[in-house]
Amino acid sequence: MSESFEQMLSESFVTIRNGEVVKGTVIAVKENEIVLNIGYKADGIIHKNDFTNDPQAVLSELVHEGDELEAKVIKVNDGEGQVQLSTRRVRTEKVSPILEEAAENHTVLTAPVTEVVKGGLTVTVDDVKVFIPASLVSDIFERDLSKYEGQEISFVLTEYNVRRHRVIGDRKQLIIAEKKAALENLLSQLSVGDVIEGTVKSITDFGVFIDLGGADGLLHISEMSWGRIESPKKQFKVGDTVRTFVKSIEGNKIGLSRKFPDENPWANAEEKFAVGKVVTGTVARLTDFGAFVEIEKGVDGLLHVSQIQRERVEKPSDVLTQGQEVTAKIIDLDPENKKISLSMKALLPRPERRGGRNRRDDRENDADEVTVDVEAYIRKMEADEARKAAKEAQAAAEAAKEEAAPAVEEAVEAVEAAAEEAAPAVEEAAEAVEAAAEEVTE
Repeated sequence: MSESFEQMLSESFVTIRNGEVVKGTVIAVKENEIVLNIGYKADGIIHKNDFTNDPQAVLSELVHEGDELEAKVIKVNDGEGQVQLSTRRVRTEKVSPILEEAAENHTVLTAPVTEVVKGGLTVTVDDVKVFIPASLVSDIFERDLSKYEGQEISFVLTEYNVRRHRVIGDRKQLIIAEKKAALENLLSQLSVGDVIEGTVKSITDFGVFIDLGGADGLLHISEMSWGRIESPKKQFKVGDTVRTFVKSIEGNKIGLSRKFPDENPWANAEEKFAVGKVVTGTVARLTDFGAFVEIEKGVDGLLHVSQIQRERVEKPSDVLTQGQEVTAKIIDLDPENKKISLSMKALLPRPERRGGRNRRDDRENDADEVTVDVEAYIRKMEADEARKAAKEAQAAAEAAKEEAAPAVEEAVEAVEAAAEEAAPAVEEAAEAVEAAAEEVTE
């Protein structure tokens, strides 16, 4: 009778197989699993990660005893005599009307990033995981995607295959489309000469790219200031707000400038920097032929090495240092080419003459008022070098000629000796020819 009871009891339980979808009633909710009565001889167990994609979720808040759940059989026997189930598999393998419609109509979806995985991001829509590859996260390469975790992002579906469990999203094409629309909108409103503010996006050695709110503009190093800029990285940092004006628009390229016309330091240069005027400035940089002195923001004057002191100066760095404040006299102005020549020597007292008039001293003193032409100075140095090289070449040629003379004489003597030695043989040959001729005649 006991065998019959056990048989009847066994027959009263349902038969299940791996992959089958079953229904059951929740009989217990633990921290990391749910226990389900599925009418089988063993209870079903749903682990937390088989119930939800959210690792922060609290099971007791999501499900309660007595709730009915539908789950898929993963293993009839999980090794501990229980049935391993998954409700998440049921949801993902069911056709989601939301995802199906989005895939067919290219609808934009928005959802928070639930996980940053190797090679991309995972978001959850209608309890279905959507994978967004790293190459489709942005229109630029991003090595670190951790910043997206928990962030809500928009995307479209490029693949929705329930059977293969492949649901792929694409955020990149939305970003490209948004930028294109923003650029077209910006260009439709922008004109050359417009003053505009933007944010420094990136910095290079040749300039700065500024986000204008829809497009990037290039602020070239030559357009950053009326004065000299050594390095953009010393002037700006990413995130700075910069006021510029549009210098040029060529297709989708926007050129920017900070050289505002009303701030041009060369305006009224003839009046501000008139020849003879005494100015004070700071040594901005030193060269072998002189020093450039900033006499006003954006305006440098050349203090030639010959105009630093009355005594001879070999190198400007022997008597001047960068950042040093100096006072000098303007001895030449070329507003068109933005060139100013300065002289410190012109402000020094003339040395007293000894005895009569010394014309050489006068010429040196009068040089205070002479305009320094740097280009002519360089050309003169090059000409002197050329003349020196020509003289050296001529001397070398003459030396070679002298060295070759003995060899030439020896060669001439050898030829003459050979001719003398050959003379008897030539005469004998001539006589033989004449004799032969006579025999032929006879």
